[in-house]
Amino acid sequence: MSAIDNLPPLREVIATHQLSARKSLGQNFLLDLNLTAKIARQAGDLTQCDVLEIGPGPGGLTRGLLSEGARKVVAVEKDTRCIAVLNDIAAAYPGRLEVINGDALEIDPLAHLTPPIRVAANLPYNVGTELLVRWLTPPDWPPFWQSLTLMFQREVAERIVAQPGSKAYGRLAILAQWRAEARIAMSLPPGAFTPPPKVSSAVVHLTALPEPRFPADPATLSRVVAAAFNQRRKMLRASLKTVAPDIEDRLIAAGIKPTDRAEQIPLECFCALAREVRKP
Repeated sequence: MSAIDNLPPLREVIATHQLSARKSLGQNFLLDLNLTAKIARQAGDLTQCDVLEIGPGPGGLTRGLLSEGARKVVAVEKDTRCIAVLNDIAAAYPGRLEVINGDALEIDPLAHLTPPIRVAANLPYNVGTELLVRWLTPPDWPPFWQSLTLMFQREVAERIVAQPGSKAYGRLAILAQWRAEARIAMSLPPGAFTPPPKVSSAVVHLTALPEPRFPADPATLSRVVAAAFNQRRKMLRASLKTVAPDIEDRLIAAGIKPTDRAEQIPLECFCALAREVRKP
C-alpha cells in the first residue's frame, strides 16, 4: 500500500504522530495510497501544473498527486498536528511541496501558485460546499483554476451534477453547470475512510469553461436562483415576487410558465430570466 513512494504506510505515519481524525475539523482520512493515487489521476495530467490541495491531513492524496507527477503541490492544512508529517513528505519530494498552516477560508494561496493551476482535495466536510461556491463565483471568469477534483459526501456530489426535475437539482447544480463541465468521477464507500463516515462519498471533477454557457449577470442570476430554490415548492410567480414587482411578465418573456416550480427550470431559462430581471 506504500508502493507509490519510499515513505512509510499511512497507518504507520498516523500511529507515529498520534493523528486521530478530529470531527471538529471534518476529518476522515484515506489510508489506501493506491486509492489516493487513483483519485489524483482523476485530475488529469499534472506534470505541467501546480496543484492546490485543501485539508491534506496526513498526506495520502498529497503523496498521490506528487507520485503522479504534479509540478508543485501547495497544501493548506489547518491542523498543526499534521504539519510535521507533511514536512516529511516535502523532504522526500524536494522543491515540489509547499505546506501552508492555516484556514483555507481565510488564506489566499495564489501568491504561492504558478498557472496553470488545478485544485485537488479530499475536502473537509464542514467547509467543502463553501469553498466550491467561492471557486465557482469569482469576480472574473475564467477563474484561476483549470479544473477542480474534489471529494464530497455523495449527496453533495449528486447536487452538483443534478439535472432539472430531480430532487437534488438546485442552486449548486446551476452554479456549477453554468460555468463548468461537472461529472462524478468515482464513488467511495464509508469503509474507505478512517474513521468511516456515516455516508458514502464521491469525487467530482469540474472543468472550467472559457465562458459561461449562457449570458447572464452573475449577481442577478445568483439572486434569482436563490429566491427560486429557497421556496422550491412554491410556483415561481410566488417565490420570485420579491425579485421584481412584475415578475409574471418577466417569467413569460423568458419563456417560463409563472406556475412552474424551480426544480422544473433548466439552466438556460434561469439565465434568460436573469437577463429579463436586469432590464429596466
